[in-house]
Amino acid sequence: MDDSTRLKSLSIALYAVGAIATFALYPLMVLWPSGWAWHSGHSDYPLMIVGIYATLGVFLMRAARRPLEHLSLIWFTVWSSVVHGAIMTVQSLMSPGHLGHLIGDVPALFIVAAVLAALTPRRAQAGAGVPPQPSLRTN
Repeated sequence: MDDSTRLKSLSIALYAVGAIATFALYPLMVLWPSGWAWHSGHSDYPLMIVGIYATLGVFLMRAARRPLEHLSLIWFTVWSSVVHGAIMTVQSLMSPGHLGHLIGDVPALFIVAAVLAALTPRRAQAGAGVPPQPSLRTN
């Protein structure tokens, strides 16, 4: 895949992941709680998670316009998704009532991480497309 195709694909992936995080997480928690919600009954947890992911989603959609300028946000999304997915995998396996997450939000997190990691250029590859950063040092 050439660089321009890769960046275009990355932009599409960032926008799709951002839109899903912003607009689809809460409906998924309501419609498929065994695969997306970790609490039953009254809990403040779902709104906190939705708030965090909706905020991340908005920033991912903004990053989709110029992904090379937002590599740290993209890599944060990759690695936080891996860590979050790993923790949820262990918790799902330790609590039989949460096994539905192994076909819901757990694979979703790993898929997001894999797709963004595969499409995101490493700093050395992206060097030509990233504007120089201002130095904070003064002489």
